[in-house]
Amino acid sequence: MARQRLGQHFLADANWRGRILDKLGATREEVWVEIGAGHGEMTRELARVARRVVAIELDAQLIPALQRLAAEAANLEIVHGDVLALDFAALVPAGEFRVYGSLPYYITSPILHRLFAYSSRIRSVHVVIQLEVAERIAASPGNRDYGYLSVATQFYARPVIDFRIPAGAFQPPPKVASALVSLRMPGAGAALGLRDHAGFLEFVQTCFAHKRKTLLNNLLAITSRSQAEEWLAAAGLRRDARAEQLTLQKFAALYRFAEGPGE
Repeated sequence: MARQRLGQHFLADANWRGRILDKLGATREEVWVEIGAGHGEMTRELARVARRVVAIELDAQLIPALQRLAAEAANLEIVHGDVLALDFAALVPAGEFRVYGSLPYYITSPILHRLFAYSSRIRSVHVVIQLEVAERIAASPGNRDYGYLSVATQFYARPVIDFRIPAGAFQPPPKVASALVSLRMPGAGAALGLRDHAGFLEFVQTCFAHKRKTLLNNLLAITSRSQAEEWLAAAGLRRDARAEQLTLQKFAALYRFAEGPGE
């Protein structure tokens, strides 16, 4: 039984599990971390084709069945814990790994940010998430869905919406549309040469703080109007520019002027 407070929707349809597995393209040389193992719907499939699978599950009620599954698969390890608190470097001490997860829709962004902290070790991330969030992640500048989450994701990864998944593929069916999204590392941020990734993304958050406001007005939260106008001019941006119009490269240029010569 799914527990509503955990946002559980189990991928019950075997045909959709097969489509997802085909898209993942897992091989015997790879280590996979699964987020939200559930009843083992995809865990079993991954263990069948991967070298090693570390399956994370928060719900204690689901752990016994998952451990029985692990008893039958020597390459499967079950971890009872919260993905937002676990140390992925400890789960996979060496080498690259890939990630699959059917994420609770209400904490998709925090989980992605947690994974981005290990982006140098992660080859790719494949997640089933709410379609609306998927469209925000993959949005381009000038698109109404483009925002902070778009920039943060594309800084670390190259996102692609693989396909939509109907509500009927899950038990219980979610009330929103879903999609499989692939995030392949590295993202555009690797070529920008920024040292302080956290500082850059905090700056981007400020730029998007109020979408109805211009970039200039959002920057007033951290500097004076005259200084903000100087930054915009130095980066070749108009005074009425808006954050949703800026590419990742333009954000980086603006950030360098905001940081000054030390950056």
